[in-house]
Amino acid sequence: MEKSKKEYYKLIANRVPPGDRWTLVNESEIYNSLTEVLEAWFSKTNEKAEFKLNPIGGTIHVIRTEEVEIKPIPPKKFNIYGDYE
Repeated sequence: MEKSKKEYYKLIANRVPPGDRWTLVNESEIYNSLTEVLEAWFSKTNEKAEFKLNPIGGTIHVIRTEEVEIKPIPPKKFNIYGDYE
C-alpha cells in the first residue's frame, strides 16, 4: 500500500507584547527572546523538531508529521456489464 506524509502544526508559544517576549502555552513565565523560549521548549520536551514561526500573528508552532496510508480506489462497477455487487 502507498503511504504519504501529512503535516500538522501544534501551537507551543505566543508573543507577549511589547517586543520579542514569548510565553509557552499553558505557562506564565515570560522569556525575553525567541531563542530563550525555544530553548525552554527543548528542555521540557527533549524532542528535536522543526517550527513554523508566525511573527505577525505572534505564534510559534511545532511541525509534526505522520505517515498516512493511501487506500487504492476500487474500480467502478457497472450494471450494464453484469458487475453486480
